[in-house]
Amino acid sequence: MLQLNFSGFSLEAGTDEAGRGCLSGPVVAAAVILPDNFTHEFLNDSKQLSEKKRKELRPYIEEHALAYGVCFIDNEEVDSLNVLQASITGMHRSIDLLKTKPEFIIVDGNKFKPYNEIPHETIVKGDAKYMSIAAASVLAKTYRDDFMEKIHEEFPEYNWKKNKGYPTKEHREAIRLHGATKYHRKSFRLLPEQLSIKFKS
Repeated sequence: MLQLNFSGFSLEAGTDEAGRGCLSGPVVAAAVILPDNFTHEFLNDSKQLSEKKRKELRPYIEEHALAYGVCFIDNEEVDSLNVLQASITGMHRSIDLLKTKPEFIIVDGNKFKPYNEIPHETIVKGDAKYMSIAAASVLAKTYRDDFMEKIHEEFPEYNWKKNKGYPTKEHREAIRLHGATKYHRKSFRLLPEQLSIKFKS
């Protein structure tokens, strides 16, 4: 059973990201402040939900949240920052987008940097414990999935509409056959035996 609040502050923002482990595409972060009466029967960590349920949840979260923000860190910025810093930067920027300033921030995982003067707490597996982090995980995942499905049209040979950029066997085989695209992360090991990969524009 997910809990609604960790800190006791009514304006508590939960934040999470999606796409850290992918070979291509952005890291997408989201932050959400929920009202103290928020409820939904199947809100959970986005990884535990079907794609259909995540897509149903997104408009409900956006309609009922006190505030939410979603931020994309593209693959080039992921390469320049490193993926951990990209995730933290994305979470900070998603908090920047909140139209209501939070009094406290809860973060999925165990790594974060202070955001302004607002107190925060990192929570391992927070997306399976607190509603606001779970809601942020749903927004981050659905916005990222939409983006990957869109760029799939440009490069269908990588089947991003299915693998969403994760390092599946099929995705790696497509990189081996076709090279890498402008959406691939150059700082990642795209192939196990990586020597040199051609990047197409």
